[in-house]
Amino acid sequence: QVQLVESGGGLVQPGGSLRLSCAASISMWTISQMGWYRQAPGKQRELVAHITSGGSTDYADSVKGRFTISRDNAKLYLEMNTLKPEDTAVYYCFVQIGALVYWGQGTQVTVSS
Repeated sequence: QVQLVESGGGLVQPGGSLRLSCAASISMWTISQMGWYRQAPGKQRELVAHITSGGSTDYADSVKGRFTISRDNAKLYLEMNTLKPEDTAVYYCFVQIGALVYWGQGTQVTVSS
């Protein structure tokens, strides 16, 4: 059973920064890709950023230049800078192993003054 444990969410003012972490209970060698989705109230879940086993990254247009995804073995990070109120959402990490996708429990990020 793959477990993903997220941390780092919270309340931050507009323009502030947060760093999300996600620890996976599996060997990095089995992972095809890892990433982050988010879901705001009343909206569909959207892909924020992902990183492949080879280190290639991709970002949603709305976060390019502000968010940075990185990984260290089986631990995943999302550095979020210049946060905006529209970044408010529950953020979920995921890992893909072959055709299977596993999800974290989600961590709330609230951007508000």
